[in-house]
Amino acid sequence: MTFIHLKVRAAMLVHGYDSQQQEIVEHAAATEFADKLIRIERIQSITERYLLLTGAFGRMMYLEYAEDFATVKQRLGAAGLLIDAD
Repeated sequence: MTFIHLKVRAAMLVHGYDSQQQEIVEHAAATEFADKLIRIERIQSITERYLLLTGAFGRMMYLEYAEDFATVKQRLGAAGLLIDAD
C-alpha cells in the first residue's frame, strides 16, 4: 500500500442517490485541517481544492487539502505516481 501525507478537512460526503438520481450530499462543518495519511488507491481525483476519495459502504468523500495543487502534483510525480508530471 502507498500513502500520501496531507493536511485535510472533511468537506462533503456523498451517501448515494435519491429517487430522482440526485446525489445525497452531507456538507461537513470541519474548520481545522488535520494531518492524515491517505491511501493512494482510494484517490479518485484531485482538483485545485479537493481530493475525491472512495469510502466505506460505497460512499464518496471530498476532502479539502491545505497544500497547493502544484505541490501535491509534484510530490506524486516525484514518487512515480503520475504519467504526465510536467
